[in-house]
Amino acid sequence: MLEKIIDFSRYSSVKIGTPLKVSVLENDNEISQEHQIIGLANNLLIAPGAKNLALLGKNYDYICDQGEWVEVGGAANSSKIFNYFRAHDLGGLEFLGQLPGTLGALVKMNAGMKEFEIKNVLESACINNEWLGSEALGLSYRNSKFNGVVLRARFKKTHGFREEVLKACKSMRKSHPKLPNFGSCFKNPPNDHAGKLLEGAGLRGYRLKRVGFAKEHANFLVNLGGAGFEEALDLIELAKTRVLQEYGIHLEEEVKILR
Repeated sequence: MLEKIIDFSRYSSVKIGTPLKVSVLENDNEISQEHQIIGLANNLLIAPGAKNLALLGKNYDYICDQGEWVEVGGAANSSKIFNYFRAHDLGGLEFLGQLPGTLGALVKMNAGMKEFEIKNVLESACINNEWLGSEALGLSYRNSKFNGVVLRARFKKTHGFREEVLKACKSMRKSHPKLPNFGSCFKNPPNDHAGKLLEGAGLRGYRLKRVGFAKEHANFLVNLGGAGFEEALDLIELAKTRVLQEYGIHLEEEVKILR
């Protein structure tokens, strides 16, 4: 098993972190239940002492046509998947043109935008060497109920790439900030919007040391320059407390915190 040092202040999308040892997994027999897969670290906040970090290597970066479905390796990124589906006139994953991440994280989080989600197109996934149908994965809004590493997945073929869906997703992204961030910080509560609650609690544009909530959209925690793990964690906890006090609603993080 190969190992490498990754500086997460450069590698992660929020540009917060320290240099840490990461295992590079190239074969199924190297996978352990203890591994914390980092992918492209787009929706992660990684502690300075985080353990068991790993990423899937080049052997898992593939897409192949298997007749009834398309199989995608766990390390394939969203751009690669999007381009394949568009080039082959396949629908259902148009939103990946606007979402970063690798296949494993996209499945684990049931990634999506509005009503467009991974679970709508997913046929099955191989979790720690076991193929499970999409129903068995317990996919729900930005969540799943399975434990383990997504090694590969199969998607249903629906002919007809929908340019109008891509256009709608591009429109949603216009309010996203340019500063380093990890996408939505909190999940939307049932029948409500985290951004609206955060703004109502006075947190849009709020700053705490070197982190803050974006002026463009309150549900984006941004790195204002050289921020550290504890600063981001403190702001997340402050936001949860403010919204609970103001509205009696418990916000749940969409960002994954690895320790």
